[in-house]
Amino acid sequence: MFAIIFLCIGGFLAAFVDSIAGGGGLISMPVLMAIGVPVHLAIGTNKFAASAGCISSAYRYAKSGKVNNDLLKKLVPFTIVGSILGVRCVLSISEDILNVLVVVMILIVAIYTFTSKNLGQEDNFESINNKNLRLGMLMAFIMGFYDGFFGPGTGTFLTFGFIKIYGYDFLHASANTKILNLTSNITSLLLFMINGQVDYKIAIVFALVMIMGAYIGAKVAIKKGSKMIKPIFLVMALFMVVKLVYQTLV
Repeated sequence: MFAIIFLCIGGFLAAFVDSIAGGGGLISMPVLMAIGVPVHLAIGTNKFAASAGCISSAYRYAKSGKVNNDLLKKLVPFTIVGSILGVRCVLSISEDILNVLVVVMILIVAIYTFTSKNLGQEDNFESINNKNLRLGMLMAFIMGFYDGFFGPGTGTFLTFGFIKIYGYDFLHASANTKILNLTSNITSLLLFMINGQVDYKIAIVFALVMIMGAYIGAKVAIKKGSKMIKPIFLVMALFMVVKLVYQTLV
């Protein structure tokens, strides 16, 4: 009974935070491993539940009109291709080296975001043009590829990318990020399912509470706006850095 309660609370909090600023895996993965789910199953099970939560928050954001459908129709295919290649690609680079690179990149993003007081506070999106569309397609492909084979910080990088490339505020950037994140999650999830790396008994329970957490989190984000999202974004980015540094050193 304690394990179920722990799972439900952890899943709700993970999805709530993730729907606002990303980084929910920092909570959900340790929760699954704490109740005894083996690492390989935990990754697939988490993908299953996180995808369900992502659908919930993406729906809430789309319903509120914060999602740019015209733009995402052009970016989603690049995320799918990138994610498939990422999952299938056998990389020569070690996980420890990746951890260091990601830590450096997240720190740069966090410091830049913290020192730029007006960054992401106003929605300055004007239109889709050839330049920002090409940059967006490149971002979608690279982050799809990255999420397919590694993953930590994907939401952080996508949110920052939408702000810098398209001039979105944090709210609109988070909303559009959810769609691309959902795309790469489902693409890689299918491969985990094919390989039998999902514990469905746990995944279904976890998914249900994550759907609720994600929906409520998105609702709060829409109501409170970018001023609330920015500090949570920074906190989750720093938590990600701490986790990856610890993972590399231990």
